[in-house]
Amino acid sequence: MTTPDQSNNRSSNLDQVLNKFIDSWCQHQRQHCQQPLSIEYDSQWLSDCYIDSDPLKDGEQCQWQPIKQQHQDMFSRLADALNEEIHPDIVTFYSSYWSAHLAATSDEGDLELLQVWNQEDMERLRSNLLGHALAKRKLRQQLSFFVALTYPDEGMLCVHNDSGEVWYEMPGKKPIRKIADSLTEFLSRIKPAVNDN
Repeated sequence: MTTPDQSNNRSSNLDQVLNKFIDSWCQHQRQHCQQPLSIEYDSQWLSDCYIDSDPLKDGEQCQWQPIKQQHQDMFSRLADALNEEIHPDIVTFYSSYWSAHLAATSDEGDLELLQVWNQEDMERLRSNLLGHALAKRKLRQQLSFFVALTYPDEGMLCVHNDSGEVWYEMPGKKPIRKIADSLTEFLSRIKPAVNDN
């Protein structure tokens, strides 16, 4: 059983690895793109990620960057809804940054790390994670939470809630294979790729 100290150390290690990956991801975009990170501006979908100071019209390209979040209570509410503690790696992963999804490559192929853009997106994520968890229970499968999508097969990489292991899964199916012993291990060996944004 994981002690509180072990859990805190794991969370701290994951936070460091996630920070390092996002720093390298941003650097990779700058090196491989002819312009700064940009995304279509949407006045109905605002985010702290927007960094352009000039007033923009909807649909115009806007510079953006991943930015640190403040404290979230979403996962305590998710835990209450499921009557089960959420693995700290999931909490750290989704509560660290506001960001668009992040393209990456791994030994397993191309993938997209799922991220949250704003608080409304966080609530949407909560609903999706809850739906995923309830589907798992209905199928009598171990509880897991998705953190990435894989391409071109449209699979998912999920963190098992009990062990913290990362597994490759297809929706509605039993977990197919273990990818890494932890999210920290997995993030430390993937490589940034260029976003399509």
